[in-house]
Amino acid sequence: MNEDKNLLERDNLVIAKSTKVRYSPMVIHSGSGSTLMDNEGRTYIDFGGNWALANLGYDNRSVKVAIASQLDKTSYAGIVSSINEPALQLAEKLVQLMPGNFEKKAWFGLSGSDAAEAAQRMVLAATGKSRILSFIGGMHGTNDAGMGLSGLPGEGGFRYGPHVIKAPFPDPYRSPFPESEGYLAERCTSFIEDYLFKTICSPGEVAAVFVETIQSDSGDVVPPDNFIPMLRKLCDKHGILLVVDDIKIGLGRTGRMFSYEHHNVEADLVLLGKSLGGGLPLSAVVGRAEVLDSGFAGFTMSGNAACCIAGFATLNEIEKLNLVEYSTIVGQYLRNKLESSLSNYGIVGDIRGLGLIQGIDLVKDKTTREPNRDAASKIVYRCWELGLILYYVGNGGNVLEITPPLVLTTEEADKGVAILEQAFDDYINDEIDEAKVAEFPGWFV
Repeated sequence: MNEDKNLLERDNLVIAKSTKVRYSPMVIHSGSGSTLMDNEGRTYIDFGGNWALANLGYDNRSVKVAIASQLDKTSYAGIVSSINEPALQLAEKLVQLMPGNFEKKAWFGLSGSDAAEAAQRMVLAATGKSRILSFIGGMHGTNDAGMGLSGLPGEGGFRYGPHVIKAPFPDPYRSPFPESEGYLAERCTSFIEDYLFKTICSPGEVAAVFVETIQSDSGDVVPPDNFIPMLRKLCDKHGILLVVDDIKIGLGRTGRMFSYEHHNVEADLVLLGKSLGGGLPLSAVVGRAEVLDSGFAGFTMSGNAACCIAGFATLNEIEKLNLVEYSTIVGQYLRNKLESSLSNYGIVGDIRGLGLIQGIDLVKDKTTREPNRDAASKIVYRCWELGLILYYVGNGGNVLEITPPLVLTTEEADKGVAILEQAFDDYINDEIDEAKVAEFPGWFV
């Protein structure tokens, strides 16, 4: 690993620590499908998808050809002060894909963080209201506006967002209302209606509710099936916009193009990012035209033609390869494999997810459910040593998150789970170098 070590030393010298969320000294040299290769020629199965960015894997030919073709025409074309066809193609595609019988438009940015910020700006301008509601445990970006909207302890979101009020999210495994088993969704929505709206601010002040249908970064939390429909009903009752953050789990990952389609509801706006650009920086807000036409939220690089043609090609490839349906099939296969292989370990409290986002909640004790971050950090590092990439998330830093490329094969799933089993055994037998692991604390510095 001499070359990789040299790159690590150079990285430590010149790359700002403030941008790093590292779980291992992984060097990405090249990639193909659901595998990555480092500079030493070692191959890794990718269960992380670079934070769910690589939905198509790492070498989709159609996306690469589309990008190269656009760059042959011009190195840059945007939409702030001009028009370019790739941006129009992508906007038309997104508007067509989004459910809802209302006039829609699309806004383009460079990251999920700026999509969440722009959406806040536009809903406040469109409604003339002053407040936004989001959920404890939510993740909506790493700029000030996104962190203010979020509710994660590792991200510092408590420092920003005085216009944002936060409600408990219905986590069935770590319930905010333990006495409400069996009607947790009702309890969480009634908390908004009967407490927040009567003591913090009236519903008439709230422009929008921002929600992830699965809270990924706080631990891959899947709420009860009736929660999103109840939230939609609450928004309709009070004239509040429903904004679904699909930045991480949208575009097929859950087994639907948009995650909220599982619940037969319509969103007023949907936020997209990460995988949308096929590896290039691109985000979008898609939804009600009257909202997206409000205020100003432009960037010089908005609607970059090369990024937009990559997004257009990405969506076409998801459809062509039937990856929405495939995610359901392989996701269930992976889930079954995880449960049969890992459930009997004493440190596994819960395995949960939908499609190709799965979370393994590690605990110190199955009864107390106390988070086990030590196990998560060591197992993730050991997996890297054995040839598997994944990350850990959660408010306690204790949930192994699996968000592979949507092209993951069942054979790769088998190999990845086998590596996980080996890493679990090595942790149980205290065979993982704690000093090496400590150098890579992820979010939890």
